[in-house]
Amino acid sequence: MNPLARFLALAGVAVALASCQMFTPPEVQESGFQPSDRPITVDNVAANSKLAELAKAQHPRILATYGGEYSDPKLERMVAKVVGNLTVVSANPTQTYRITILNSPNVNAFALPGGYLYITRGLLALANDSAELAAVIAHEMGHVTANHGLQRQQLEAEEGLATKVVSDVLGDSPTAKAALIRGKLRLAQFSRNQELEADAIGIKSIGEAGYDPFAAGRFLQSMSAYTDFRSISGATDASLDFLATHPNTPQRIDLAQRHARQFGAPGFGTRDRDSFLAGIDGLLYGDTPEEGYVRGETFLHPGLGVSFSVPQGFIIDNSAAAVTATGPGDMAIRFDGVSIDKNRALTDYIRSGWVAGLDDSTVRQETINGNEAATAHAGAEGWQFDIAVIRAGGQVYRLLTAAPSASTSLAAVARSVSGSFRILSAAEKAALKPLHIRVVTVQPGQTMGSLSAQMVGVDRKLDLFRVLNALSPGAAVSAGDKVKIVTDK
Repeated sequence: MNPLARFLALAGVAVALASCQMFTPPEVQESGFQPSDRPITVDNVAANSKLAELAKAQHPRILATYGGEYSDPKLERMVAKVVGNLTVVSANPTQTYRITILNSPNVNAFALPGGYLYITRGLLALANDSAELAAVIAHEMGHVTANHGLQRQQLEAEEGLATKVVSDVLGDSPTAKAALIRGKLRLAQFSRNQELEADAIGIKSIGEAGYDPFAAGRFLQSMSAYTDFRSISGATDASLDFLATHPNTPQRIDLAQRHARQFGAPGFGTRDRDSFLAGIDGLLYGDTPEEGYVRGETFLHPGLGVSFSVPQGFIIDNSAAAVTATGPGDMAIRFDGVSIDKNRALTDYIRSGWVAGLDDSTVRQETINGNEAATAHAGAEGWQFDIAVIRAGGQVYRLLTAAPSASTSLAAVARSVSGSFRILSAAEKAALKPLHIRVVTVQPGQTMGSLSAQMVGVDRKLDLFRVLNALSPGAAVSAGDKVKIVTDK
């Protein structure tokens, strides 16, 4: 691991806060629900299937990586209905499944051998009807029923346990990779041929279940639009997303449409849009209150009661591993917290050995916005670091900034970030609310512009409105249409 990775990962430090959660999360337990009145469990996993048993053991790690289970009975019933419909026409009707909705804003779905299926609330927010959801779930079922996991076990090491990749790579730059160097599962990818086979199985299944088979191609197009939106907006944690593990090309969309045409022309099958939209109405969107909120260039945590901002051009990523930010010139910022004795001097804490390449002469005691603090500089093998440690509300927080040695921006950026750290007032904490998907009916005279203007807490409102509702730039909305918006109401 290079010095930057060592510095940002802080692997040897007793970190009290993961993703700045206020409390240590309880022990993760296995969870899931059972589709409709057809019990769906994994009790029939073959006793001699080592891969299936290993996959079962991975379930708590999946929950930990993706924020645990998202519980919403109305939503669960909607998803369960889709799973139940697909199970009836499955290529292997004796296969049983357990599906878990993951409490993650990332857009992803995957499966583990033995019938564990996972779908994130982020993916549910992006889909637009039951047929699209069915296409995603049927694709993952296809991997299970085609025994792709068993085929791969013969070729790969045992750590390749799941059906999708979750890498520790936050992005393409070295700083981004370092920011999440720990805490991510390493799960092996399927081959391109296996992905295409799962596409074919899935489209056949949704068509036979009575869903619109063209939904698979539509959702692939929505995923492409979503990826483009993220790349423009600068969102960095794409490693947990669907397209990081599913090849998405025009040729694949064309193949999906060709499979769908075997059932007939577009218009075949049901989309069941109203049922789907009713299920996701009120769905949590974006960060959870326990992890704090990113609003533009500011991170705010109502539970901890603290906030800080990054300079323009930096993108904050509130991930499962930490709050990080990346910016111009390969600069990176990490925010976390530690528990240390209240009588211990912060300057002594900085000198306690957790900072690689510390320049002891730079350690300074300071006050930042009325809070006791200490700062220092460090350097190692082509990198320079700024460390700010702040005591506030009985907790100690760390703001760590890194830049290449040749950079002349480190001091200004680090002082800007640490100088922005402050305690939130009671009124500010009370005003912070989570975002939700709300389904609204278009009224006469409303346009995409006026509807998207109602959204709060998000950037590039019109572009996001189009992506969430699968609307092309030239499309329009009509009175009576149902559309999704993001709001804190």
